[in-house]
Amino acid sequence: MAHPAHYREAHPMVFVLTHWINLISMVSLAFSGFYIHYPFFSGFMGVARGMHFFFMYVLVVNLTFRIIAAFFVKSAVVNGSRQQDTDIKNWLPQEANRGQMIPWLKYYLFLKKDHPLGAKYGVLQKIAYIATVPLTYVMMWTGFSLYGPYMNHPWFESSLALVGGPMNMRIIHYFMMWVFIIFTAIHAYLANVEGFAPSRLIFAWKESEGLEFDPKTGKVVGGKGH
Repeated sequence: MAHPAHYREAHPMVFVLTHWINLISMVSLAFSGFYIHYPFFSGFMGVARGMHFFFMYVLVVNLTFRIIAAFFVKSAVVNGSRQQDTDIKNWLPQEANRGQMIPWLKYYLFLKKDHPLGAKYGVLQKIAYIATVPLTYVMMWTGFSLYGPYMNHPWFESSLALVGGPMNMRIIHYFMMWVFIIFTAIHAYLANVEGFAPSRLIFAWKESEGLEFDPKTGKVVGGKGH
């Protein structure tokens, strides 16, 4: 049976675009953040700081839009089906995910060769994706707390005091960046561990070759390698 990430109804164009914006923003933030932390060539600090805060704004606005859109935009919510419902249902507990935590964990730990199918996202996927939401807002908060024009604002000033000053806040901000880098690397690996069909769809919006929709069952069948 085809995996849900391999056809367009699973990832409407609006979510493909938000994914692109996320990727560009995170790469730009990582590059500019590393440069601010350790300038590895001269004459770029002003641009790096401007880039860093610009793309942080873009990332947060994009995330907020993605959250709101989940309540209105429809996407496929059942594995192998083009039938759509409001996307927010993919982020909530679903009957199709019941009892799949341990099998998914075994699969990710290479203790099991196959994984369960059911909802659009596996249990651990949901947990990981949802966790990035508060982490992104916290990352934004730590960044603004270190930003000169904002750090003296009572909200950010109290945050600095809470963690013991700007240096501790920088350390938190720095290590949170590594959390996002590691998450992104794992996400890219797991998304393509069974083939590059998910990436072809999410970046070029191209479905796997040979996918067909069976109107009798409401399922998607076929597809090379699946």
